[in-house]
Parts: sequence; C-alpha cells; structure tokens
Amino acid sequence: MEHTSDSYTEHMNVDSPEQFIGMFGIREENIPLFREELGVDIFAHGGEITLSGDPEKVSLARLTLEKLQEIVLRGETVDRTRIRYAIELAAEGKADRIGEIMRDVIAITYRGRQVKCKTLGQKQYVDAIKQNTATFAVGPAGTGKTYLAIAMAVVALKNKEIEKIILTRPAVEAGEKLGFLPGDLAQKVDPYLRPLYDALHEMLGLDAYQRLLERGAVEVAPLAYMRGRTLNDAFIILDEAQNTTSEQMKMFLTRMGMGSKMVITGDVTQIDLPAGKKSGLVEALEVLKDVSDIGIVRLTHKDVVRHELVQAIVRAYEKHAQKNERTERRPRVFRP
Repeated sequence: MEHTSDSYTEHMNVDSPEQFIGMFGIREENIPLFREELGVDIFAHGGEITLSGDPEKVSLARLTLEKLQEIVLRGETVDRTRIRYAIELAAEGKADRIGEIMRDVIAITYRGRQVKCKTLGQKQYVDAIKQNTATFAVGPAGTGKTYLAIAMAVVALKNKEIEKIILTRPAVEAGEKLGFLPGDLAQKVDPYLRPLYDALHEMLGLDAYQRLLERGAVEVAPLAYMRGRTLNDAFIILDEAQNTTSEQMKMFLTRMGMGSKMVITGDVTQIDLPAGKKSGLVEALEVLKDVSDIGIVRLTHKDVVRHELVQAIVRAYEKHAQKNERTERRPRVFRP
C-alpha cells in the first residue's frame, strides 16, 4: 500500500497469463471499462496490477477484481456484462456474492453447454421455481425468463419428476392480423410459438425434441388450446403472459393438476392488448401476491444477459417510463 497527498495505491497479482486475459481481455480491452466503472486508475505490468485513486474506491476495486479472479479460476468467461454486474454488486455492498455468479449448473444442453445463473436475480428465479408450485417471473427482454424455465422443465422431465412439458403463449395479434397470414391454424400461430421451439431445440436437440413431441411428452400450443383441460404431472410454462386477458389468466391458472408445476413469465412494459384491456398478468400479480406456494420474482435491467447494449437500452426505457410517470403524477395548475 502506498499513500501520497492526493492518491492511494494498492497492488495485486495475477498468477498466470490465462487469468490475466480472462479478466482484462486479450488486448487489455476491459481495463478502460474497469477504470470508468470503478473510478480508479488501473495499470497492468506483467502479473502485477496497480490500483490508484480514492482509498474507498481502490479498496472496492481490489475486492471486485479478486472476486472476478475467483470466477476466472473456475474456468468461467468474464465478459463486459458480467464485469458491469460485478461492479454494481460491489457498489451495493454485495461484493461477497459476486462469487455466486455462474456457480451452479442448472442444466446441460444437448451439445454439452452448461446452463448457469448469470445474475443473483436469475438465481432467485431458479430457486423460486424449485421451492414453489407456481412461479411468476416479471422482467424485461433478455433476462432469461423463458430459457431458464425451459431448462428447468427439461431437467424435470429427464429426472422423471413430470411426464410432460407444456409450453404456451397467448396468440396476440401485435400489429398484424392472423387472418391475413397464409396456412392453416397451426401455421398461423407458429410464428408466435417460434421462440419456444428454439429454446427447446437448443436444450434437447432436434431429434430428441421430435421424438418427445411424437409421444406427447412435449406440447407447444397457443393458450386457447388449454381451455377445458386438467394438466397433471406436467411442467407448464406460460410465456408472454402480459398479453393474457384476466379471463385467460384465470383459465390458465385453474388448469393446474396434481403433480404439476407452473411458471408464468412476462414483461409488463410490453403489453400488446387493445387499449383499455387490462393485462391478466398485472392483475394476477396483485391478486396472488400473498398466496402461499406462489413465488413472484421481479427481474430488472441488471439481470439482462444479452449484449451489453440490450442492458443499456432496457435501462434507458425504464428511465424514460419513470420520467413520464412523474410528469403524469404532477398536479396540474389551472389558471383563470
């Protein structure tokens, strides 16, 4: 440790070139990001990292880097989104939890890729699915709501905890009319269900998916197909639930049979229902908030695991929505 009149310096070591590259990038492209987000000067020479600046910021930077180093030592990739997230956790006083990122393997895809929780919000979501019969996950695009639910469903099917997976979405006409699309009903609703097919294909592989589909162990269908059924021993996922009406949501929730588990996902900022029509998801979150055995998880821009630009876009829209909300709440002054 070194002190000068206006600066404080600490040194830390990185044991190998592989660790260094894992944290800072092949061309040290992540160092400017650390400098900007942590508010300290960072210099690397060989295996030694020098941190200089405000004492509190330097201590926080060192702790953050040490926790990220632990993740790299486990063989994980530390990308820019993970760096930003780790720094946010440290700033919130949760640096000790950075090591939880990407620790537990949720599932393994048919290509052998490990599916892991990349944020604490995702971990909370997965834990809620394990602990509750029904779980609501609300949050913006890119937070892994659908993908993690499907991963959990596939694991449950492989472990014979359930007999079938049912994936459903409301076929809301977002800007185009179903009647004008070519083909029969199945072909008309197929575009709405395509993201669900894609996630299943990635988890199972096309051949295994087709086999399970043929024997009825996997079903992908519009929400309207659920009416009048009782779904036993199934893992049922309702995706894009913000586009359900109150009646549709109640109909879906009461399909629950013995030995089943439900996951309901949605983004309440992306409602495509006609003006004046209340979202069944918004209503259900209010009605069911105190019901036991129902988990409600709210994910935010911090849980976005797509490209870092997606995170920035989601954050910008959230700020814009909050600004509009404040403007609408402001009392109007009427002058004669």
